[in-house]
Amino acid sequence: MIYDLVLALLIAGLIAYAGYRARALTWDGAVAACLVGASVFGFGGLAAAILLVLFFASSSVLSFVGKRNVRKQQAEETFDKGGKRDAAQVLANGGVAAAALVLAGTIGNPIAPLMFGAFVGALAEATADTWATEIGVLSKTPPRLVTTGRRVQAGTSGGLTLLGTGAGVLGAATIGLFAAGSLALFPSLWPFGGGVAQPGLSLILAALAGGAIGMLVDSLLGATLQASYFCPQCSKPTESRLHRCGTPTTLVRGVQWLTNDVVNLAGTFVGASVGLLVVWIA
Repeated sequence: MIYDLVLALLIAGLIAYAGYRARALTWDGAVAACLVGASVFGFGGLAAAILLVLFFASSSVLSFVGKRNVRKQQAEETFDKGGKRDAAQVLANGGVAAAALVLAGTIGNPIAPLMFGAFVGALAEATADTWATEIGVLSKTPPRLVTTGRRVQAGTSGGLTLLGTGAGVLGAATIGLFAAGSLALFPSLWPFGGGVAQPGLSLILAALAGGAIGMLVDSLLGATLQASYFCPQCSKPTESRLHRCGTPTTLVRGVQWLTNDVVNLAGTFVGASVGLLVVWIA
């Protein structure tokens, strides 16, 4: 077990360093990614690591899609952070999934099947939310607030578009399909024990349900309780206490400590809970 964890840490470290060199991660983001990756690979095996790499690689690629698009550039001005993922972002998106696998690997059966469902649900939600954000801001149709249906500016927390929602569901489905495929190709690497008649189908359902419901909760929190600020200098909404122009912003809505990272963490926790429930019912 110790040998496997050391090997996982080395491999995760190399991948995290590559992400840092590619400017996809900050230095602290690379450290966090190394820890998350080592936990996933060390306790979940190759099949689980494939899903994590799929999430990270697809998220990084999509962040560059439409980079010159005016709508995307305007939307990015409202975001709290830039394109590089820091430690808080990495842990908010991957921490719950990694924790589920640590529990699965430590406790073993009969808890492992449920924890793998939680892992898939959490990762599906993180993927769905990221794909929805990166693709949704490219929509020619303005987003509508999930709570009232009112049209809002692209990049507004809680704003939904048909394009973004579709991309989110597709992202969750992709995680589910790859999870089922990994289970078929590497059955010995998934401690998916008894009690689940069709584990592959269960993982697909866990990903779809966990991703969709978690993404909805994320949007609801974003539209109601997430901290939202306004820059008096630029007259623009933002998620940051300090706007990119360097001006301190004013809190206009939400709870100050409920940042986008906290909302993402809550979304992945909901996704994990739903994924666990789906596998338990199956």
